[in-house]
Formats: sequence, C-alpha cells, structure tokens
Amino acid sequence: MGAAGLAMVVAGAVQAEDSKPRRVLAIFAHPDDELFVAPALARAAREGEEVTYVYAASGDQGPGVSDMKRGAALAEHREGEALCATRALSASETIFLRHGDGTLGVTAHHPQSSARQLAQDLASLLVERDFDIVVTWGPDGGYGHADHRMVSALVTQLVQAMGDERPTLLYSAIRKGTLPPIPEMQAWAETGPALITLKYDYQPQDLEAANMAAACHASQFDEASRAGMMTLFDQSIWQGAVYFRHGLQARQSAADAHQAED
Repeated sequence: MGAAGLAMVVAGAVQAEDSKPRRVLAIFAHPDDELFVAPALARAAREGEEVTYVYAASGDQGPGVSDMKRGAALAEHREGEALCATRALSASETIFLRHGDGTLGVTAHHPQSSARQLAQDLASLLVERDFDIVVTWGPDGGYGHADHRMVSALVTQLVQAMGDERPTLLYSAIRKGTLPPIPEMQAWAETGPALITLKYDYQPQDLEAANMAAACHASQFDEASRAGMMTLFDQSIWQGAVYFRHGLQARQSAADAHQAED
C-alpha cells in the first residue's frame, strides 16, 4: 500500500497538493484506549493528516497498577499520560471531556445522565469541525467495558444523524483467531474476516511511535507490559496492519468520485 493517510485510503481519492489536510477524529473512553489502534493513527499523522484525540472520561476510577487514590488527582495524572502518548503519536490536538469514569452507561436515558451530556459535547465537536474520518470502539467495546460500548453507541448515533455531510465512521477490529494466548485477553471480542473492510498497513516508525505511547501509561501497566505490549500486538493481532470495519460510510462527493475513477 502506497503512501496515503487513513482518510485518503478510505476515500480512495488523490488529495491535491494545495488542499487542506484530511482530518481524523479518534474518540475513546479513557486514556490508554488509543493504544489498540496506535500504529494506524501514528501513520495517519506521519503522512500529513490532522489527528484529533478525544477522551470522554479521564480515568478517575482506574488506578491500574499504581497506588494512587481514585479521584481528581488520578484523573489529572492520567490526562498527563494521555498527552504524553498522543504527542508520541504526533496528535494535532488532544481534548478531555472529563465525564465520570464508569458513569457513561448509568441511566443513559436520563436527561442529566453522563451519556446525554457526552452526546451534547460530541455533537458540538462534530458539527464545528469538518472531520473526514471518525475512529472509535466497535459495539463490543473491546472487551465489553460499559464506557467503551456507550462511546461507540453515541458516536454511531451522532454520525448517522449527520446525513450527507457525515464523515466515515470506522470501528477498531480484532480479526478472529489473532488474539495472543494470554489469559488477560481471552475475553476480548473478535470480528469475523468477512466483516473487516480496511487493512491499514504501518511501518516500523509507526510501531516505534506506538511503543513510545505505551511507555507513557505508567499508572496502568507495569514496566514489562509497557515495554512489550505493542510488540505482542504486532506479532499477533496486527501482523503489520491495523484492521477496521466500517460503521458508516461517508457520502462520496462528486469530486472525489471523479478522482477515484482517474
């Protein structure tokens, strides 16, 4: 696969040299969620696309392997780790929406729920910015985490309501049969090969950027895990490419359709 960013590969179009950079929005529930697609986002940024990261919650209830107490100080610390990671991945912008960790799926229908408030925040962001691609968790939430699932559901709901101006929505996917043989990952959801719609290759420098991002999350993983996680994923789940499936396809413009045919 030649040198083309994530949005360009999905669009199948050739971007003019003087046109604006394509924009990718990566929406996650918590700091460290970005690691599961990190080489893809690193490549997109390396090839000139503007990648914006959004975290719905800052992880105030997830001390991981640290001895930190749950609460605001932990959230601030994990935001620092996320900034470290997204800098390693050459992010254009990192946004923290600061909803409560573990609250997104609680009475989600209630007008004052975290889910309703998050939906308002995300709707404003999607309307104000002209994103070409939105990347998020699939409906499985990776391993079923309620916050992950709710982020996926809300993003899908908002993008599908955008009509002809919507961006392409991509769900991260683990190909069936590629989970590493470690107990901690046996509950992770897999996707059948027939549903995979995008194989996005990455280069060694993209994997190195992912390694640097993983090293930032010291509160969540011990030193050995941080050092070996991306290599483990590279050798099992990814094998040189991050996989996605389309949640929603953008409406192709007449100009892009003409370029794709040339």
